[in-house]
Amino acid sequence: ALPCLLAAIFASSPYLQTGPVAVTALLTFGALQGVAEPQTPEYIELAALLALFVGIIRLALGIFHLGRIANLLTDPLILGFTSGAAILIILSQFPKALGVKTSNGGVIRSGFEAFIHPTQWHGLSILFSIGTILLMFGGRRLHRLFPGVLISVVAGILISWTTGYSGSVVGELEGGFISFDFSFAWSSTSQLIIPAFVIAIVGFVEPVSIARTFAQKGKTSWNSDREMISQGVANIASAISQAFPVGGSFGRSSLNHFAGATSTWSGAVTGAFVLLALPFTFLLEYLPSSILGATVIGAVVRLIRPKAFFDLIRNSYGDAAVGFGTLIATLATAPR
Repeated sequence: ALPCLLAAIFASSPYLQTGPVAVTALLTFGALQGVAEPQTPEYIELAALLALFVGIIRLALGIFHLGRIANLLTDPLILGFTSGAAILIILSQFPKALGVKTSNGGVIRSGFEAFIHPTQWHGLSILFSIGTILLMFGGRRLHRLFPGVLISVVAGILISWTTGYSGSVVGELEGGFISFDFSFAWSSTSQLIIPAFVIAIVGFVEPVSIARTFAQKGKTSWNSDREMISQGVANIASAISQAFPVGGSFGRSSLNHFAGATSTWSGAVTGAFVLLALPFTFLLEYLPSSILGATVIGAVVRLIRPKAFFDLIRNSYGDAAVGFGTLIATLATAPR
């Protein structure tokens, strides 16, 4: 809640949503692996300290106008990365949307496993997914601010609760408010400072890609230094609320854009609403996972831009090589 809320104050992109993201989460796990036992209080303390270091580094980079490192990322590279990320996100949501349990063989393998085994599909899960997609896209024909996702979520919870839905649901969630902690495990600084630099720089690729992609779509402006500062503030907020490093989210930013956001305050509204909703998270326990999967798929599918790749081929073979090379590399290095 807090990273999303505070990042919005400094952000320049009206669409960028901040929170837990896959790449940063994987880098965090890599940094903490072997340092502490997962799910222990020590592990949480170190994750918070890592978030603090990432936040301070990004804040400093933004203040000293070093957000310009984002200019090293060319448009073909951004196209390849965002398209690859969108494909991976969609594949990761296939099992949820289809109500299939797959082996833990990686994002791509699990996605294809779910898709090629129709005998394992869960009928009501698929109906939930189809209904969500129809409400998302069909509702926009009625009005651009039609709350299709909200209606899907509320209807899904009610149907799941009243019918004893047998498919996958969100499950038990602990409510309560955020607790703050300003004491950190400083003795582990030497073990975490280098990984913090890696996360601060590499993890910034995602918010840069998101901001630039949607700026091109909506013909809006954005500022790399302000985004670096906003991501720095977000990670400091994450640290004091005992959470791990955060970044710009493809899925939530796409959903934010789809929902009709027009200013950076959309992120603040999201964070504030999550903060207010924390004591009531138990209401989401019956939410079918397929609705979440379909929502994410519907939000990110438009990030895949085949026409832009054809344009690269027509205009420059060099740019096409960069775009397709980045796409292939993104898919080839998918999490396993």
